[in-house]
Amino acid sequence: MTGSVNEDVNDGLAERFEENRTRLRAVAYRMLGSTNEAEDAVQEAWLRLSRSDAAGIDNLGGWLTTVVGRVCLDMLRSRGSRREESWEVHVPDTIEGIEAFGRGEPSAADRANPEDEALLADSIGLALLVVLDTLEPAERLAFVLHDMFAVPFDEIAPIVGRSTAAARQLASRARRRVQGAEPDPEANLRRQKEVVEAFLSAARGGDFEALLSVLDPDVVFRADGTAVRMGANGEARGAKAVAGIYLGRAQAVRPALVDDFIAGVWAEAGRLRVVLQFTIAEGRITGIDVHADPARLAAFDVEFLDG
Repeated sequence: MTGSVNEDVNDGLAERFEENRTRLRAVAYRMLGSTNEAEDAVQEAWLRLSRSDAAGIDNLGGWLTTVVGRVCLDMLRSRGSRREESWEVHVPDTIEGIEAFGRGEPSAADRANPEDEALLADSIGLALLVVLDTLEPAERLAFVLHDMFAVPFDEIAPIVGRSTAAARQLASRARRRVQGAEPDPEANLRRQKEVVEAFLSAARGGDFEALLSVLDPDVVFRADGTAVRMGANGEARGAKAVAGIYLGRAQAVRPALVDDFIAGVWAEAGRLRVVLQFTIAEGRITGIDVHADPARLAAFDVEFLDG
């Protein structure tokens, strides 16, 4: 009887893990640039989960993402310390293979394996992989987790062993290098501005459908402690939930260049009160981080874009 109960528990845990596998593979691939190493990292996460007290894990997806992040960070540091081969060894052999894996499609060599047909969340190009491979391991982790998967910096900080502010700086440095490698960084900022302005316009006008069109279906909204005390929601997930938060609101929020990204800013009597930091991918908002902590706001360099 006991054996049957344990088997049911293990089966349930394995099923919950499989629900997260696609996201974990996407995170690991962007961290490592290698399909094989990404699978190794995901498998290590499963082993650690199976040895842990899963009943005590409130947010399994977040827990697994943290574990995969730490495993990838160790692998990157080990790779660097061994002064291994150049990046080509750690990515698929062809551009087609890279793009197929990024879209979740199996490469020619993998098509015989059904497991490799699991869909990944979004595409990644060869050029970005090249740039990511030039980053320090901690920079790469901070950038990938925050900018690509909307993981908040207070969750990234303990993974890299830094403060939240230091983790934010790691991602900022990585972001500048990634944007600097683009053919036209100004064009990237223009695209960000268009998305942010569309979001603010839809919010002010109470246009629910327009808000949904600019939000990724899996968008994540998070507010810091100061913003929550000011009345903001602490966290929300999904386009409908996030659209509901902003519907008919953001009347005083203005678009601005904050450090090196386009944001929404609320200032009152010349005093910066709130910064909305948007994570944007493929023309849609995948994450909104609300900053209201005075110390954090004081560190921002703000330039309003509407005069």
